[in-house]
Amino acid sequence: MTQKKKYHISFDPVGKSTDVLPGASLLESAWMAGISIASVCGGNGTCGQCRVIINHGDTSPPKPEEKKLLTEEELEKGYRLACCTYPQSDLKVHILEKSMVTGVRLQLESRLTDMTVDPMIRAYNVKVDQATLEDPRADMNRIMDAFSNSHGLHDVKADVAVVRQLSSLLRKFGWQTTACLRSGEIIGFLPLGSHPVGLAVDIGTTKIAAYLLDLITGEELASSGAVNPQTMHGEDIMSRLYYTIQNAKSAEPAPELSTLICEKLDELLAELIGKAGLSHSQVADICVAGNTAMTHLLLDLPVQQLASSPYVASTNSAMDVMVRDLGIQASPGSYVHVLPGIGGFVGADHVAMILATDIDRKQGVTIGVDIGTNTEIVISKNNGADLVSVASPSGPAFEGAHVADGMRAAEGAIESVKLTESGVDYTTIGDAPAIGLCGSGIIDAVSELYLWDLIDARGRFRKTHSRVKRGSHGSEFQLAADPGRSTGNSIVVTQRDIDEIQLAKGAIRAGIDVLLNVTDTPPEAVAEVIIAGAFGSFINLINTINIGMIPYFPNAKYRQVGNAAGVGAKMALISR
Repeated sequence: MTQKKKYHISFDPVGKSTDVLPGASLLESAWMAGISIASVCGGNGTCGQCRVIINHGDTSPPKPEEKKLLTEEELEKGYRLACCTYPQSDLKVHILEKSMVTGVRLQLESRLTDMTVDPMIRAYNVKVDQATLEDPRADMNRIMDAFSNSHGLHDVKADVAVVRQLSSLLRKFGWQTTACLRSGEIIGFLPLGSHPVGLAVDIGTTKIAAYLLDLITGEELASSGAVNPQTMHGEDIMSRLYYTIQNAKSAEPAPELSTLICEKLDELLAELIGKAGLSHSQVADICVAGNTAMTHLLLDLPVQQLASSPYVASTNSAMDVMVRDLGIQASPGSYVHVLPGIGGFVGADHVAMILATDIDRKQGVTIGVDIGTNTEIVISKNNGADLVSVASPSGPAFEGAHVADGMRAAEGAIESVKLTESGVDYTTIGDAPAIGLCGSGIIDAVSELYLWDLIDARGRFRKTHSRVKRGSHGSEFQLAADPGRSTGNSIVVTQRDIDEIQLAKGAIRAGIDVLLNVTDTPPEAVAEVIIAGAFGSFINLINTINIGMIPYFPNAKYRQVGNAAGVGAKMALISR
């Protein structure tokens, strides 16, 4: 059989390359080379984020999808969408900075800190007599007897993986050890006096936040974050569910999304224990919050029924899964506790947010909005006796998707905008040269355009205004003129960008209005509005009110609390 010719693909400026068979797109080729390119739509040619420039070599001709998202001028310069472009020779490809999934700003902190330490894991110091001919009891029997005699604990049990380690560790530790128990089950053995630690994780649709905590003191030892690796198969929930369904039907399925997320969690845990100077054996518990789709993909649960009406979860109950079943290195008998969900699109992350913000205990009417690719909203009335929640598909526009110069919140992204009489004042993440526009920047820009009467109440550009120009995508407003990017293009806000933000903010506003209506709550009755989530930490609240994304409640105080879902996961980790 003749072996198929492979094409050599070189990617700049990252300096990586790979060999691929005909039929692999440039997006797939980049993944093979270990390069993460943004692909909100999962490679369906609709988001326009995977832009590259072909510097040398032959490719398939532009698809209709590309002609919709790229101008004739861009196509002539070699611009292509990686997901729609297939090599027909060796290639040299330049990846635009804003197309790279690197350096994304991750919101790990929160303004919520009050937590009570009462973990599921208990640590007991156990000392036993050395085995002799006169006392040949089995090692586990010695441990059981010590628990009974010294701590009054009976019927203690252990998983076989824990028993496998006992004999060697008991002798290594000199017949004394700290044993970690979870509801009467031994999780693992540590050197005498060691503290067990736990991992709390908020798995967001776009980003992951992870925290390492001491399970005895509750102290946070280290934190880290990462882009959810599943984003390469779609930024939004539905794209990933459909990918999973189609992948299962494929003759040669690609790695499961569950594998991607588990490997990333294992990588984050290794990073955290390295920072804290600890070992995997000390990790005795893991607690996870995430929306319903994220927890289903983590646990490899069926998603066919979740992806179509009536959008039913496999389970909304809390679940305990052995850590080793997910391929994560930790104490041999440890578990992953997944917080309970509520509905198909109102998941465990929403439960964690409610826990963290005490919305269920508020005396006045309180609204909580956790803004993300999927935005969850809750209203609390009657001292928390009545809680009603809704999910709003705000979509990935706030991550820069479907926005002409949009990008994630990474270095060089314009994050705030202020119009002046003569120009535009803006700031970028990291004070770096502007290369694109992230979600908080586009909200500011739209609000400023409205305040300066450059767009009307319907979001339409006033085409006769001297500051509104005609560009390749129709009416547009220039934020930064040729700011020195490798593309040499200006950064603009187009009519389509405004339309995308209207869709996203409209979904959130509709969710809030629905809750007010179904609970018969007048606007003046709302006492507090809590804005949560990584994206919610950086938006300008006044501008979100100006564009109608969040209503103005005359008697309410507004609070931005950061990653509340991460705090809820930490609370559950250290409190039974």
